[in-house]
Amino acid sequence: MKILLIGAGAVGIGLATSVASQGAEVSIFAREKTAKAIRENGIERCGLFDHYKIKDVPVYERYEDIAKNTFDYIFIASKTTANMEIAEKLNSHKDIMKDTAKIIIFQNGFGNDEEYLKYFTKDRVFSARVITGFIRPERHISEVTVYTEPLLLGSLQHENPNCLKEIADMITASGIECKLTNEVDRYLWAKMLYNCALNPLGAILDVNYGKLTENEYSKEIMNRILDEIFEVIKASGHSTLWNTSNEYKDIFYSKLVPNTYEHYSSTHQDIKRKIKTEIDSLNGKVIRIGEENNVDVSTNKIIYNLIKSIESDF
Repeated sequence: MKILLIGAGAVGIGLATSVASQGAEVSIFAREKTAKAIRENGIERCGLFDHYKIKDVPVYERYEDIAKNTFDYIFIASKTTANMEIAEKLNSHKDIMKDTAKIIIFQNGFGNDEEYLKYFTKDRVFSARVITGFIRPERHISEVTVYTEPLLLGSLQHENPNCLKEIADMITASGIECKLTNEVDRYLWAKMLYNCALNPLGAILDVNYGKLTENEYSKEIMNRILDEIFEVIKASGHSTLWNTSNEYKDIFYSKLVPNTYEHYSSTHQDIKRKIKTEIDSLNGKVIRIGEENNVDVSTNKIIYNLIKSIESDF
């Protein structure tokens, strides 16, 4: 099995090492500094679960250099801001993929398959729910820091995910449980609720997740964000793991946030590094679906506009 990973950050390196440890032939598309680190050191997964180190991993910086008719799977683990460019590049270089190759998207947000569906049929584009925590202490190393639930692989287009069983089995065998699901949309909306409430507000206020729950004003903002998202889910015909906003808030404040109290969001980290955030795939996506279905998403709009205002100086 041959896999090309695009997006050699913490999640990408962690996934690449996981499947490579179980015999997959993994190649990585990376930028100059990361490509150099991987060529010199290989890739590594440490932290929770088994520790793996894979040497001599092929690395590419240009699609033109990749051999033709090579890959069975493409893993997308980049920032969502890169999806349009990556989809266009893959379309221009379809000959690097086998005719039956599948694309699996390992990203934050909802609806990230849309850019790829412009060029590839829906039976070839799949999505993953990842809530395992990865950090990248060095460019070629991924450290697993948090594990709460299995990775989930499925299709937002209601395609049968059984064709991904060999990938799920490999990731599970590496120590991180991975399952197939016919309801990946419900799980991705569950993650959207969590991320949309916490990520941008934590970045704007420059605090960790836990601090947001200790302030009546930030709690009111988060509650309104969650209420709006539940209205969007309902109006758009989607569903998630809870029936009402209040039902979700109970577990959000009693378990989900306390379990990640000290965590700073990826949005916070992006702002600190002065790079574009994934806000368009988070609250931005809520706004787009909400407006299509005549739902009031004014609080999500305010949060979105504040992040965009900060980004405008980058």
